[in-house]
Amino acid sequence: MTTYKILLLPGDGIGPEIMEETCRVLGWYANKRALSFISDQDLVGGISYEVHGNPATDAMIAKAKAADAVLFAAVGGSKWDGLPFKNKPEQGLMRLRKDLGLFANLRPALCFEALKDASTLKPDIVSGLDLLIVRELIGGIYFGKPKEITEIPGGKRAVDTQVYTTAEVERIARSAFELARLRRKHVSSVEKSNVMMTGVLWRETVWRIHDTEFPDIELNNILSDNCAMQLVRAPKQFDVILTDNLFGDILSDEAAQLTGSIGMLPSASLGARTADGHMPGLYEPIHGSAPDIAGKGVANPIAMLLSLGMCLRYSFGRVEDAVLLEKAVDKVLNEGYRTPDIMQEGQISVSTSGMTDAIMKALDSLV
Repeated sequence: MTTYKILLLPGDGIGPEIMEETCRVLGWYANKRALSFISDQDLVGGISYEVHGNPATDAMIAKAKAADAVLFAAVGGSKWDGLPFKNKPEQGLMRLRKDLGLFANLRPALCFEALKDASTLKPDIVSGLDLLIVRELIGGIYFGKPKEITEIPGGKRAVDTQVYTTAEVERIARSAFELARLRRKHVSSVEKSNVMMTGVLWRETVWRIHDTEFPDIELNNILSDNCAMQLVRAPKQFDVILTDNLFGDILSDEAAQLTGSIGMLPSASLGARTADGHMPGLYEPIHGSAPDIAGKGVANPIAMLLSLGMCLRYSFGRVEDAVLLEKAVDKVLNEGYRTPDIMQEGQISVSTSGMTDAIMKALDSLV
């Protein structure tokens, strides 16, 4: 039996609550699917700053590098808004991504049929929606230098630098094309080549990789502002959306809302496979820490649980087990179970733990 080593990072806000539910489901897999896990837990984000004076300690990073996968819940909250930029909770996540070399962020936007009426768009627009955003994660404006605020006569000057190299664009493009081969073989490459030089490099590099390595994939270019509009006009035209760090951050949250709730969607952040076959992976729900509902037992655990599903699929190669979890979530939603963020008239209101109870019952019925 293969034993998988997992680092659990609950973080802030609702993070500990949804991580607790994930541990329950991990226990189910250990008992019912003959999977063996060794898990460790550490601090990240605001709670890490409070305890260690740092949102990401060297010791935590070392544990993350040694793990087969990292499950990450959420960081941040208004109580830390006044911290210096380098100490803000979100910097803990940024360091994890950078130090683990997690350059490919996969964010699926899947509208479960049972939730098509929960979307702010008409049901016929989102019914059957199934797209994947592939976001470059450790380059671009979030990591470019200089990044600073300086004093100038009469005020201040702030600079964030958008930087990409050919190699960075090549590797994320290959990831998107490879994933498209497993889906509907269509990639939409998003940039702003009409006004940004990084967009020009992005476009020409993506096309070169396409023409020389992936001619079987349909490729089209779309400017980021048009993509944002098309996502709310006709989202089902997209299969795989390939884009940079900044635009991917924005577009993935927009795509999430199409599905009815940002609390429903998982993500995977992956690095390059090493010589021994290991591929670094960090898995997290795309929602935030939601401090306003922390401790109330009403947070939706589904995005965190589906992030575990992505971990089973990508880091552990357990596709059948990943599909099993996805089917269990679909079954529970069809049966009418709802946390407050996705509540609809006539459905069954459940707590955070109640939703997990229902999913584990569904898992039992599916094996």
